Amino acid sequence: MTMTPCLRLIFQVVVIGTAFLPPSVVGSSFDIFGPIYSRFSLTLEPGTRQEVAGPFFGLEQRGSESEWTLSPLFSHRYDQGIDFEEFDFLYPILTYDRFGDEKRVQFLQLLSFAGGQNQMGKIESRFTIFPIYFQQRSGDPELNYTAFLPFYGNLKNRFFRDEVHFVMFPLYVQTRKKDVITDNYLLPFFDIRHGDGLRGWQFWPIVGMEHKERMTRTNTFDEVQVVAGHEKLFVLWPFFFRNTLGIGTTNLQTQNVLLPFYSIQHSAARDSTSYFWPLGFTKTVDREKKYREWGAPWPLVVFARGEGKTVNRFWPLFGQAKNQYLESDFYLWPVYKYNRATADPLDRERTRIMFFLYSDLIERNLQTHTALRRVDLWPLFTSRHDHNGSERLQILAPLEPLLPNNKSIERNYSPIWSIWRQEKNPKTGAASQSLLWNLYRLEAKPESKKCSLLFGLIQYQSDPDGRRWRLFYLPLGRQSRSALGSVQR
Repeated sequence: MTMTPCLRLIFQVVVIGTAFLPPSVVGSSFDIFGPIYSRFSLTLEPGTRQEVAGPFFGLEQRGSESEWTLSPLFSHRYDQGIDFEEFDFLYPILTYDRFGDEKRVQFLQLLSFAGGQNQMGKIESRFTIFPIYFQQRSGDPELNYTAFLPFYGNLKNRFFRDEVHFVMFPLYVQTRKKDVITDNYLLPFFDIRHGDGLRGWQFWPIVGMEHKERMTRTNTFDEVQVVAGHEKLFVLWPFFFRNTLGIGTTNLQTQNVLLPFYSIQHSAARDSTSYFWPLGFTKTVDREKKYREWGAPWPLVVFARGEGKTVNRFWPLFGQAKNQYLESDFYLWPVYKYNRATADPLDRERTRIMFFLYSDLIERNLQTHTALRRVDLWPLFTSRHDHNGSERLQILAPLEPLLPNNKSIERNYSPIWSIWRQEKNPKTGAASQSLLWNLYRLEAKPESKKCSLLFGLIQYQSDPDGRRWRLFYLPLGRQSRSALGSVQR
């Protein structure tokens, strides 16, 4: 699917205005005709882009992929190679995405439609008017459901549950997750739970208890695994808890809590004791991760020492935390924040000032020895250097630093407010610059250069065939390379 015939006609009607330019101009290598129309090559990947009325109407072609935009109203992208299509209307109000036979339409995340094949190869379609109506129809009748809130309904594989059944919500709601079934009456105040070796009930927030037997089961590799049991009790939630976890395993855990006076947790791997929670004294000894931690008042003032973790924190003045894989520092939070995560082969570090006011992200691949770097200064600019070495700078970026790597933002809104763009492709040697929607534009390649001023009123081109100038779209003559050589001699 490409641009619709109606939109293509509009595009052609606007572009046809170039026919009124002198014949020697139309079809020349200079394709910038005032703010009415411009055509130029893409820098970071093979392809071309055409623009009408400055940044508002754009058409791009990149191999099997085509894209058109009427910023900021709507845009359409289609990749014939993988049969992928997406459409945005006043993003994020209305979006449409399709990949093969699978598709999804949503309106403000309140009304949505999705369809396609499930993992079993059955065709499914899902329709939602959130949070009132939910419907799914499938080639497998067992997966069909309908729910009309608050009156009656059944849901499957929604809201982190395998099944949900309700009548006059919240008077009665039954949920199932794996083998555990919970019957809720006047949700969330009273429920009864039962499952494989499990039983429990609660009258929240007054009292509740749950018991699960230690069991064994065989996994997909025909190995016998132990399923731990537990005992849980609360009274006047969240003030009193008494829990015993890991029953039947080598890591039996006990937890006794009477808030705000104390919280005591004990196991073979870890002990933690807190008094006058949450801003009292806390001591933790983690034998498995090999560190000790003290906090008073926790979590504002914390120290930790050991192989597993080192922490010095006086929140909000400063904090330093580090283990084998993670590092986190702050000073005058949230003025300065630094995070680093290392998990072979990736090494990722990020520095931020005032949340998203300034952000510097670096991702290194320790195997390929390449790096990605993104720097944002909201709302002034965003710049990016990817693993291939490609570079891109955009001046004025009110949304890009807040929603990084959001292709819909870049496609629908970036062309309007980016007053300066600069790109560089190290593989091809191509580079480009654009000021005020091609008021000034420069394209450079290893053997050629194009420069345009005042929307093409002044144009210059240099290539192996020589140099050419145009003024008010009229040629001023052509000087070949051989002539230039003669003059120089």
